[in-house]
Amino acid sequence: MSLASDIVPGKPSLNWVRLESFEDQWAEDEPRRQDLDQCLPQLESVGKRVLPVIIKNQHPPVSCLINNPFIPWVSDVAESLRLPSAMLWVQSCACFSAYYHYYHKLVPFPSETDLELDVHLPCMPLLKSDEIPSFLHPNTPEPFLRRAILGQYRNLELEKPFCVLIDTFMELEHENVDFMSKIRPIKTVGPNPKAANNAAVKGGLLKADDCIIQWLDTKPTSSVVYVSFGSVVYLKQKQVDEIAYGLLDSGVSFLRVMKPPHKDSELKIHVLPEGMLEKAGNNGKIVWWSPQKQVLEQSSVACFVTHCGWNSSMETMGSGMPLVAFPQWGDQVTNSKYLVDVFKVAVRMCRGQAANELIKREEVKCCLLEATVGTKAKEIKENVLKLKAAAEAAVAECGSSDRNIQEFVDEVRKRSLEIIKISSNNNNNNKSAKVKIHMKSYNYLHLKLIANSHEIN
Repeated sequence: MSLASDIVPGKPSLNWVRLESFEDQWAEDEPRRQDLDQCLPQLESVGKRVLPVIIKNQHPPVSCLINNPFIPWVSDVAESLRLPSAMLWVQSCACFSAYYHYYHKLVPFPSETDLELDVHLPCMPLLKSDEIPSFLHPNTPEPFLRRAILGQYRNLELEKPFCVLIDTFMELEHENVDFMSKIRPIKTVGPNPKAANNAAVKGGLLKADDCIIQWLDTKPTSSVVYVSFGSVVYLKQKQVDEIAYGLLDSGVSFLRVMKPPHKDSELKIHVLPEGMLEKAGNNGKIVWWSPQKQVLEQSSVACFVTHCGWNSSMETMGSGMPLVAFPQWGDQVTNSKYLVDVFKVAVRMCRGQAANELIKREEVKCCLLEATVGTKAKEIKENVLKLKAAAEAAVAECGSSDRNIQEFVDEVRKRSLEIIKISSNNNNNNKSAKVKIHMKSYNYLHLKLIANSHEIN
């Protein structure tokens, strides 16, 4: 984030955001950093020591600690500092419900004895075994992420976070929100408000190429397919090739993000099929990173081929952009189910990593054309524009998310005043106790002097 933003750690930006960070205290070339099963415990061990120091040095003082689903230990830090804490759930309310029902064993989920069990959850469509959040499947290669997320549900049982802020909006998931709000103190606060294009604080990992928007400005309306699979998803080279050929065969212009893997990951850098760029000419552009929100707001962009991460999904719906769903794992597969079958704003290109299938170029081409031309494309565009309007209304003044954010801020202020009052009372009690101790000492000394004087006399 610091690499993508024009900000200096520890110094305020735009007078209201200050970015602080701490090191994991591993050597720069430590290979364990690429293994989340080892990295997350290290982050917790260091964070529990360092974060309290950072917080105590903030001026003005910190009033509340907000953490995400993967770092439940932050609630322990908040409790130790007697600060209120909340969780920012960065996935859908549907996924929040899925984890809740899994944690409390309220409905059957796939198990070692029934790997393909369908899941029936309240207020949700039937989920096939490969449509539940993949961390909940017994075959997941990331069980440590399941443990981390379920740690938040243990916190909720102990009432450590007083509130769960969910990056969604009531009008998008009203049935799930209505149902879960009767069980847990949740507030919808999404989508994230649009930042100015020149904002100093950006959420990306890398700085984007400035020429991207200029290139898009040269293209006709709804003529470009935007392809990006986020910051973590890594596809097999064969799949990269098939997507490339599908783009060429479809005849559409395209902007494709191909983020290089981390230098310590031991993953190979993807390459394009020989001669692809020459064949595409000015109809294609390949970049390492892009200013996604700006790209999605460009009139020249027709649809977004995405891994269906929730942040990307919310940005896309908030921009009124049709999607082509290419999920892999985690909440992406559940998001894809909703985008395609419930919200009806996407065309499905694949089911996810668990299917272990190669999506051929013919299918890629078919999906791209379905999302950009014809009756289905028109229906999808109409649906997503309705959601865009609903998203804008939610964050507008007095909208559902706007009201929830204000209620949350008011609650934080209230709890802060209570903490200050308790602290003040404790300080007064301590002062009173010190006075009593001093008086007792004085009286004891006075009596001793009197006794001594009697002895002398």
